[in-house]
Amino acid sequence: MIRQVFHTGSQPSKQAEQLQLLQLRCQRFADEYVGSIIPPIRRFQVSTDNAVDRLDSQNWMLSQATAAYTIASGPSPVVNVVDLVVLATLSRMVIDDEWVGERFGERAAALRDVYRRLEPIALQLADGAIPPDQIAALQRAIVEWRAQNPHVTAISYVHFRDVASSIGRPTGGGSDSFSGLFNMLGLDPFSSLDPAVREITQSRELAERTIYYAQRVPNLLDMQVERLTFEFATMPETIHLLADADSISGAASIAGRVIGEFPGVLAGEREAAIRQFMDAINVETMKLRQLSIDVRAALEAGTATSNSLNTTIRTFDQMVAGFEKPAPAGGPVQSPGRPFDITEYTAAAAAITRAAGELQQLIAGVDQGSPELVRAADHATATLRDLVDHAYWRVAQLIGLLLLGGLGVALAYRGIVRRW
Repeated sequence: MIRQVFHTGSQPSKQAEQLQLLQLRCQRFADEYVGSIIPPIRRFQVSTDNAVDRLDSQNWMLSQATAAYTIASGPSPVVNVVDLVVLATLSRMVIDDEWVGERFGERAAALRDVYRRLEPIALQLADGAIPPDQIAALQRAIVEWRAQNPHVTAISYVHFRDVASSIGRPTGGGSDSFSGLFNMLGLDPFSSLDPAVREITQSRELAERTIYYAQRVPNLLDMQVERLTFEFATMPETIHLLADADSISGAASIAGRVIGEFPGVLAGEREAAIRQFMDAINVETMKLRQLSIDVRAALEAGTATSNSLNTTIRTFDQMVAGFEKPAPAGGPVQSPGRPFDITEYTAAAAAITRAAGELQQLIAGVDQGSPELVRAADHATATLRDLVDHAYWRVAQLIGLLLLGGLGVALAYRGIVRRW
């Protein structure tokens, strides 16, 4: 069958050369495949701040690159072509369904366009190795497998053998293209070569595949290191550490801003403190000024009260002096005093009236002073009023006694005159 595919007839050396060319084409396609998917994935990682999304995209890129290099380094060029077609087709389906359809939307559109371009290239690669009917059968098998496994996203290591094992061989009456495609899995592409040539060819192919893969290992290692970095960023401990670092950075920024604003704040606070202190001093000064005015008014009112009381006391002393009792019998002989004069009592009453008026004025002045002076004035007024009332009663009693004494004298004088 391999002879029919490569149209080599009985020329083993030409067949080996064509197989070697097919292997080189697979390796070039693998390089193009990996080089095409890396830029859009890098742009996707830069465009997102989600560490989980970056880790998932890095895992996808690493698995795709590893699968492509591993398939291109396989021992059978024909099987390598089939596996590359499976890889490109299933990857495009996953990008359409999972990345664009469910998770990332148009952010993954660039990567989708790359896979839609790579899939036809992989099919063109199979044109020279597989008959057209078997290519169509391969595409139907891939579609059937995807329908049976719609939620599988890790398809980088799904090979044609896995697809064939999953959907099974067709039963009797099945398509010849399916049968030919399944039979291809067990073919040895170098079985028709001379044993010596086959050993040499296989050894050379093994060395070339080893060198090919070894040259791509550094790229895979770089991707693996980047993957570890993204994985480290998604660890809970790292998330907490970054959160703490952000908190510390924010605190340091706030502290720096406060330190920068501290001179202005200090000047403002100092000015506010001085202003508050001066306002408090002004308030207390106004209170002291008002208190001094009240004290001066109280002292002036006290002075007026004292003067009024002195005048009242002198007037009262003069009035009381007129009512002094005569000396008792057997005492020293005193010179007779002035006879009783009612005008003196009238003058005393007028003086008392004036004193009462002055006392009322004093009370009015004291009402404007302190409450203690008002209470003292009230007490003095009440005392003076009682004293005046008592004096009037004594004057009235004295007048009555004088009248009775005068009446008695008159009656006695008439009795004596009648006897004579």
